[in-house]
Amino acid sequence: MTIVPVKLNESKNKLVIIDQTFLPNEEKFLELDKPEEIWEAIKKLRVRGAPAIGIAAAFGLFVSTLKSKATNVAEFKIEFEKIRDYLATSRPTAVNLFWALKRMTRRFEQEEEKSVEKIKKALLDESEKILAEDQEMDKAIGEYGLSLLKPGMGLLTHCNAGGLATSGYGTALAPMYLGYEKGYNFKVYADETRPLLQGARLTTYELYKAGIDVTVICDNMASLVMKEGKIDAILVGCDRVTANGDTANKIGTSGLAILAKEYDIPMYVLGPSSTIDLDSPTGDYIKIELRGEEEIVNGFGRRTAPKGVKAYNPAFDVTNAKYITAIITEKGIVRPPYNENLKKLFE
Repeated sequence: MTIVPVKLNESKNKLVIIDQTFLPNEEKFLELDKPEEIWEAIKKLRVRGAPAIGIAAAFGLFVSTLKSKATNVAEFKIEFEKIRDYLATSRPTAVNLFWALKRMTRRFEQEEEKSVEKIKKALLDESEKILAEDQEMDKAIGEYGLSLLKPGMGLLTHCNAGGLATSGYGTALAPMYLGYEKGYNFKVYADETRPLLQGARLTTYELYKAGIDVTVICDNMASLVMKEGKIDAILVGCDRVTANGDTANKIGTSGLAILAKEYDIPMYVLGPSSTIDLDSPTGDYIKIELRGEEEIVNGFGRRTAPKGVKAYNPAFDVTNAKYITAIITEKGIVRPPYNENLKKLFE
């Protein structure tokens, strides 16, 4: 990836993101330092993808506290917690958002006996560590994922789990980038991913820009493409994985998994270990974000349904663990039984 989707500016006082709502037609960068701006950027998908959301939240929390006029730690902590809790309301499904905010909170508590200025420096350090670790994790996920693939394979992916959704190689796209570097000559198919077309607008944008052979298909073409024998493996990202292996990802993922079972195609979920939520026993505990009806009936400035008609717009679905061949993290490849083997990652 030649574009870093989320970072700090050179002065380290503003969050810089590429506004993904303008892609693929325009590369527009935003510099943000107010909680309201950062909340809106996450909510409106200007920055998106579970890892990128976590990084943006950490950087956003840090830059938002720089404006604090608190003269003592007690006052500063009140402001910090208010901003943290506000950012946490932006999107409910991706666990990385809460993971990053909790991590920033732990670092604050570790430094609580120091001055306000030293705490601010510690928050900067922690947010930069979150970014650096994500970049390392992407490469490791890619290497583990590539070990399951063979040259010349046809790969299907859904939504965008590439560099735009993280800070480097991505998760589901990482094996594709590494395979390209090693001459694997994958043939990639990308679902357009209704209703906001993250696959068509973002996945094809970054893969094509990198020189990878990529073809966009409509979501409802996936079954036929599988039946025609064009797909050897499906690689998707994840926003939350529960203790039993149930996985929340962009709406439409569970349908792909069910189809994959029918056509005997391996279904791989790729993501950092921070997306694994052992506190949630099953997918029934995941809160699914409902988004505005306009995204479906008037998503790109042209109405596609009668005025007044209702629209149901869940942003995610949950794929049952029984349909997932393996979960690939930076710590290794996890196979069933997930109830046992996911826990082993953290031992």
